[in-house]
Amino acid sequence: MTFSANDIVSLSQARANLSELADQVKGGAEKIVTKNGESYVAIIDSRRLDYYHQLERERIHLLLIDEAAKGLDDIACGKVKEASATLAALKIRRVARAGL
Repeated sequence: MTFSANDIVSLSQARANLSELADQVKGGAEKIVTKNGESYVAIIDSRRLDYYHQLERERIHLLLIDEAAKGLDDIACGKVKEASATLAALKIRRVARAGL
């Protein structure tokens, strides 16, 4: 989504016109609020925020599925290590680092 100059408001303008901004956002706009000339916060519709959160959860699930598939591929290729030996090696490294 692209923003126009009308979508960028200063914090003082946002305070003075919050009700009007909320109506615009409810109508589909997204607003960027600036503080000291820098981007500070965004005002978006709550349903759109829920949708963005749902997309993020789905992205995380896809990443987890991809990582699981890579792990299964590693197992199929024989790229495995004994868990107890690996954990023991990690403990030795931690102790060695703590001694530095």
